[in-house]
Amino acid sequence: MRRYTLYIYSILSILIVGCKPKAELPSQFKESNTEAEIYPDYKDVVVPPNIAPLNFICRDSAAVAYVAHLKGNDQEILAAASEDGIIRLDSTEWRRLLSRSKGSDVSVDIYGKRPDGWVHFKPYKISVAEEDIDAFISYRLIEPGYELYRQLGIYQRDLTTFDEKPIYENNRQYNNGENHCINCHNYRMGSTESMLFHVRSNHGGTIIVQDGKAHKIQLKDSTIISSGVYPSWHPTENLVAFSTNKTGQAFHVYYPEKLEVLDEKSDLLLYDVTKNEVSHIFRTADDMETFPCWSPDGRMLYYCSAKRNYLLDPSLPDSLIARRLLSKFDSIRYNLMSIPFDPATRSFGKPQMVVNAASEGKSISVPRVSPDGRYVLYTKGDYGQFHIWHKSSDLWVKDLQTDSCYALSEANSPDVDSFHSWSSNSRWFVFSSRRMDENYTRLFIAYFDKDGKAHKPFVIPQEDPEWNILLLKSYNVPELSRDAVSISMQDLHHCIYETEGENAVYKQNPTAIVDLDGTTGASPKATTDRVSSANQKK
Repeated sequence: MRRYTLYIYSILSILIVGCKPKAELPSQFKESNTEAEIYPDYKDVVVPPNIAPLNFICRDSAAVAYVAHLKGNDQEILAAASEDGIIRLDSTEWRRLLSRSKGSDVSVDIYGKRPDGWVHFKPYKISVAEEDIDAFISYRLIEPGYELYRQLGIYQRDLTTFDEKPIYENNRQYNNGENHCINCHNYRMGSTESMLFHVRSNHGGTIIVQDGKAHKIQLKDSTIISSGVYPSWHPTENLVAFSTNKTGQAFHVYYPEKLEVLDEKSDLLLYDVTKNEVSHIFRTADDMETFPCWSPDGRMLYYCSAKRNYLLDPSLPDSLIARRLLSKFDSIRYNLMSIPFDPATRSFGKPQMVVNAASEGKSISVPRVSPDGRYVLYTKGDYGQFHIWHKSSDLWVKDLQTDSCYALSEANSPDVDSFHSWSSNSRWFVFSSRRMDENYTRLFIAYFDKDGKAHKPFVIPQEDPEWNILLLKSYNVPELSRDAVSISMQDLHHCIYETEGENAVYKQNPTAIVDLDGTTGASPKATTDRVSSANQKK
């Protein structure tokens, strides 16, 4: 059977090569003072030397044929468009072109055949960086709005090719007994040797994969708001920091945004994978802590925190808190915080203000520290923490050496720019954006140079560039990794469906910040207020 499949594949490959349009440069043409319209926009971008071919569509209302000529250092590619205007670049020629053009530019000349003859559009360039990007990216594919958890999957794409494979899919058709959500996949320091993701509803639990084996855990205790939510692996210790959130969502009727996701309350947890023990980092009533992220040396934990008590009437019953917060959704603002950590003693220090966004009427979410430890990349919007729905969301960085904060203007757009992940060499990051059609998130890659400047981003290449239009799902939670996930979907399916999950043992953390009434002197409120005042005096 396998031989037969390979035989059919070989025949199809021969037919495809045989049908490939012949590429010849026109001998006569007119110069145009306009650029060719192409999709996606790959003009004047910086690309890694190991990226897959940037196939694109030529769009010209009068042209019936196209030829593209790419020239680099001692290497060139000549490609003709198919009848639908798609330029597909030969992968072998493309790899050779990028390899020989590291640190320099590739010029792109496009010719279009119109009824009155060929025209030569204004050329553009593609700059090839010296540094590679991590070869693999994982993401969830999900409808922009949904009611059921069906047809969810976490997938992995090889960025050097067009290969995509599922890491795990829940079910193709709705089945109430098997219906469950999967989310929050995460790796340790860009390696899939340690990974996790959550399963919600039926067969729920947190799936942890190490040494090629998966097991399910349950983070439950009467003191924990919910199970673990947003995770971050410690870089050197077998620990994971989780947020624990009581989250709700509401759909806007008149507001320009479609959906609002907010927390009623949230804390931070520390989970010991080896001992299967969980403890609090924060357990507070006034502060909502979320989105933990370790520094590369593992000695600092960054997170986001918002005050909620100033929005609430102290006499308000618990049953009405969520409704009250929802009515004030655009007044909830998160600051970027950090707290020191000693890996030897597993102890935490005092919280510190890193960026006081609330003081400028803004809100921060999803901090990620560059692997070289110098920059914190985060999203900043007008309010809230679920910025994937907020058009005001932009990408910002804080330079931890100079203490300066600035927007990555070259990477941002008028629409949503949100969840992001660093490449392990700190020269690239990938992020999700709705800039293409305002409804679906697509994944974009941007070069981040040694001077801390982001360059024009480009959407991840597809073998068929129309796929970015035809796929009616959003790319969600992009995570770069150096290696591929090795565990099989069958093994993950067995772990999820056939095991109940081991309950983690709750342990008291003597350095945890516990403030259940918002009045104790050791509360995060008192500490962060002091730091905030000191920063304002500067």
